[in-house]
Parts: sequence; C-alpha cells; structure tokens
Amino acid sequence: MRWALFNEIVTMAWDTLWSNKMRSALTVVGIVIGITSIVGVTSLIRGLDQSFRDLIRQIGPDTIFVQKFSGVSMAAGADFDTLMKRPNVTPDDAKAIEREAESIAIVDVTMGAGGPNSRQDRVYFENQRTKPLFIFGTSEQWPYAVQLAVESGRFFTAGEVQRRSDVIVLGKTAVQALFPARDPIGKTVRLGLNQYTVIGAMAKRPSPGGFDIGADDYVIIPHTTYQKLYGVRANTLGRGELRSVQLALVPREGVPREQAMREVEEIMRIRHGLRLDEPNDFDIVTQDAILELWDSISQATFLALVVLSSIALMVGGIGVMSIMTISVTERTREIGVRKALGARRIEILWQFLLEAIFVTSTGGVLGIIFGATIGFLVNVLTGFPISLPWWSFAIGIGFSAGVGVFFGMVPAVRASRLDPIEALRYE
Repeated sequence: MRWALFNEIVTMAWDTLWSNKMRSALTVVGIVIGITSIVGVTSLIRGLDQSFRDLIRQIGPDTIFVQKFSGVSMAAGADFDTLMKRPNVTPDDAKAIEREAESIAIVDVTMGAGGPNSRQDRVYFENQRTKPLFIFGTSEQWPYAVQLAVESGRFFTAGEVQRRSDVIVLGKTAVQALFPARDPIGKTVRLGLNQYTVIGAMAKRPSPGGFDIGADDYVIIPHTTYQKLYGVRANTLGRGELRSVQLALVPREGVPREQAMREVEEIMRIRHGLRLDEPNDFDIVTQDAILELWDSISQATFLALVVLSSIALMVGGIGVMSIMTISVTERTREIGVRKALGARRIEILWQFLLEAIFVTSTGGVLGIIFGATIGFLVNVLTGFPISLPWWSFAIGIGFSAGVGVFFGMVPAVRASRLDPIEALRYE
C-alpha cells in the first residue's frame, strides 16, 4: 500500500472518530481505566520493591540471621503449628555462638524487630511527642551488625546492657520530632512510664529518591532493659510461644559466609539436642534468601494486580468491538461507494482497524497520564515511594494498541468483505 494512500486512510479514520466524539469518548473509558490501573499499580509496586531491596542491601551481603522461623520456612510450605513448636532463639544462644564460633566476629541480639510481638510506643520530651515508633531491644553490637553509623553521641556499652541501664538511642524520626533545633544528647525522655537518658542518635537510613518509608521510625534500648520493660523471659525456650528475638551474625573478614553458617548451624543443633536424622528447629537466613523470598512475593502480587487490571481492558475491548461493529453497519453504503470506485479490501480493512487502534491508543495515553498522576499524588500525600520505569509506559501503549488490533479485527474484516453491490443497496 502506497504511503500517500496510508496517510489518507489515517486522516479518514481520525475524522470519523472526531465527528463521533461522544461515542469515541465512551469507548475510551474502559481502556483508560485499565491502563491507569496497570501504570498506577506498577509505579507503587516498583517503588516499594526498590525501597525494600535498598534496605536489605544496606545490612550487608554477609550478615547471617538466626530466628525461630522466618518467611523462608513458611514460603517453603512448612506447617505453622510445627514451626510454633520450635524452641525460641535466646540471648544464651548468642553467647554460645560468640564463645564457640571462631568464624564469627560480631553477634547481636535484637528484640522487637518485626513479628507479632514487636512493640510500638510514643516517646515524650517536655510538651513534644512522637508518633508511635518501633521499640528495639539490642546488644551493643547492633550498629555494626546492620552497618548503620551513630550520627551523634554514642551507642550503649556492654556494661550498660549487663546492668539493664535506662539509656536510649534515637532514630532520625524521633530526633526530628523531639529535638528539631536542639542537641538530644543528655536529655531525659519518657517511653511508656519510664524515664530514659538519650545517649546517641542514629544516622538516617538511606531511602530511594529521598522518600519517607518509615525506615527511621524506631528507638533502641538495651535488650536487657527491653526484657525488664515488657516482661519478656528471653532465656526460656518457650515452645508454642512466639517472641520477636533475632540474632544477627557477621563473619570474620576473609571467612566465607557458607563456612560461618555451617559452624553456627552445628552450634545451634548441639544446643537444641538434635540428632543427625532430625531437621533444624531454627532458621538461618541471609540477604540472598530474604531477597529471593521477596522476589516471589512481589512478582506474584504484581501479576495478580495486572490480571485484575486487565479485566477493565477486556471490558474496554468489547466496547471497541461493539462500537466498531455499529460503525460498519452505519457506513455500509460508504463502504460500497469506496469499493465501487476501486478501493481494495486491504484499504477498507486498514481504515477500520486504524480507527480501533486510534481509540484504544488514545485511551492508553490518557491512562498513562492518569496512572502517573495517581502515583505522584500518593507519594506527595503519604510519602509512599513510587517508581515509573520507561517500560511501564511501553506496556501501557502496547496493551492499548494490542486491544485495538485484537478487538477491532473482527469488524474490520467484516467491513472489508462486504459485497459492493449489496452495500450500495443497503438502506
């Protein structure tokens, strides 16, 4: 087909759509809703995905976590009741690993870092207060285990952990809320009913694009003080009782992570009295395992949401087919005249097919604009991170054009096959 003729067909298709504005607009609505959903969902899921990955990578590739059980076990299909019967990880386990594992350089105990037993509370100073923040109980090794610097002051010492001292280290959110223009070090704040002396403030955790994702919404007290404050009996095995106790271990420099994991596993199996034929009753996970689990969750979520969003595209596509079928019926005489004057089937086919593609592509462009706008509004109003990769726009345009081709083909083929004599007789 000659390029000049193709341009003429494009112009005719556009004029036809422009002369039926209301019909074209109603046809576009379903496509707009579907593409808006796809682009909006993609921006939010991609933003959350990138934020989570950056937070995990910050911990360090060699850090090893020991827990009663983790999402890795649950994703592998383990029975929840069986997992609950496992013994809890305890601070005594940490001492044993620190004492016996020659390949481990840093051992940290963290309480309250996730799970159903994590604690949230407000921190008060004079007439100021924070929003509810996560309360972590840790050892003196926490900054080295998570690779986060103390911005001002200091972290608590091993002696303060041993003495269950009432000292506290603030995350960035607490510092900004309570001490926006003052030095927090040495001040006394209230957590619950107890008074704590501020001895340090942590640096801000990196957030992709500077978005606030709540990574700094925490304060830290010694894990022994945490046990005293919340009545946690951390050194009992507590089978059937779920505690948010986690050990973070960093191998010595030059020691392969796999070697360190084998040594830790051996120590834990001996402490739990497991026979050779019995499986581990604890989880040892690494950054790679966490990211692999997150991959499966995020991909499944993204796929499910895209499928749901595609329902609107299907509805819009059916609307395109019905409108184009009506258009073919209304313009039967026009088709007959064009064929009588020498128009070929391929030219008639292209005319109606391009009309369908124009309608759906217009809906795709509007859907991309609306989806991106929704993503930016969510970010501005809530601070939720977003990401708009170029391929999400390509998917939007591709989906919309594809819907036009798929659902516009049937009426276009029908129009191209009309007999010119019968078409001219049509009233």
